[in-house]
Amino acid sequence: MTHSPPDHRPAVTVLSGFSPTATSAVAHRLLSEDPNLLLVVHTLDDLADGRVRRLVRTAAGVVEDVTVELVHGCVSCTLREDVLPTLVRLARTHPQSDQLLALPRAVEPEAVASACAHTLLDGRPVTDAVRFDSYVTVVDVDTVLDGLDTTDDLRDRGLHAAPDDHRAVADVVARQIEYADTLVSWARPESDPLERVRVATLLRRLAPWAVQLDADAPDVPAALRRTGRHDPQKPGTLGRGQEGYPIGEHDPTPDWGVTAMLFEARRPFHPQRLHDALEELAGRTLRARGQLWIASQPDTALGFEAAGGGIGLGSLGYWLAALPPREWDDASPSRRLTADATWDPYYGDRRTQLAFVGLDSAPDALTTILAECLLTDDELADGWDAWSALPDPFAGCFALPEPTTGTAP
Repeated sequence: MTHSPPDHRPAVTVLSGFSPTATSAVAHRLLSEDPNLLLVVHTLDDLADGRVRRLVRTAAGVVEDVTVELVHGCVSCTLREDVLPTLVRLARTHPQSDQLLALPRAVEPEAVASACAHTLLDGRPVTDAVRFDSYVTVVDVDTVLDGLDTTDDLRDRGLHAAPDDHRAVADVVARQIEYADTLVSWARPESDPLERVRVATLLRRLAPWAVQLDADAPDVPAALRRTGRHDPQKPGTLGRGQEGYPIGEHDPTPDWGVTAMLFEARRPFHPQRLHDALEELAGRTLRARGQLWIASQPDTALGFEAAGGGIGLGSLGYWLAALPPREWDDASPSRRLTADATWDPYYGDRRTQLAFVGLDSAPDALTTILAECLLTDDELADGWDAWSALPDPFAGCFALPEPTTGTAP
């Protein structure tokens, strides 16, 4: 039996959350438990002017407090130009110290993972110097429902990270929860105990893959650090279905008012009927995510998400069935395996997988709305050529690279 060599890289715990009070409380508890732990915080108040403040501290005091000038004032530039270089530099100057990266409230953890995967420092991957151990999201029990249900944009609260940042608060809160491998529920002493149970149920439905902890549990520090829960191969939330990962759970029976359902179909959506139903779908769900396809654009896999009364659709690229086999090698092994395992003789790997989480909602009614948006048997019988002539409000919305010779039936 062979053993892996010991990993001496400092471990990085990425801490996110939309409540600064809750996130700060957990960060300081972790600091108090380990005098060697380095807390790294970036303040983005002056990001639009190309400046960020970087604070590095231990439980004993401040190690660094500097203002950094950036070439461009954006979150991705901050990650590439200062956040990741800081982690690598600290790993070299403090090799015995693990790191706690506390993200600003409007930064999504998936953005950090993406930057890490695509950034080289001095020609070497960031992960040569540090190991991203886990992604932890702290949830404020008293405010998370408001965050998931609000129609506010970040701009409405003065939290937008750039002039063109039009993200919704609900989207950010949901994505922070969904990407986490560990969720920590934080509550004030006066918080309603029943609300804590309700929120815990909601979090299980939103992120059934995440470990849940209470911030006031005695074993929280040990349960958060050096867990190895982060899987660097894990795809982004919207692409999980294509890679064979679960996108949610099906449990339509209300539990503390929270319902969860999965909707799956092989046949495509009628573009006009789907478009006409989007507003009602958004109004009937607290959060939705997944992938789908529409008959008029059969080459394109579409990512779907809903939160805060809004819906977003975007291209996830080509379905493998729309590409010549020689181009399949560009897809990940897990996606190719998933396509092989679920391949349909007529549709190929094209399929709809949507997950919905609601409060006091009616999953049966939601299923009916979605089913009525699919092509009917008669429309299906008309064939692929006829589908391209269907009225399509989404025409021109989902750009793809130059088309190759496809294999659509």
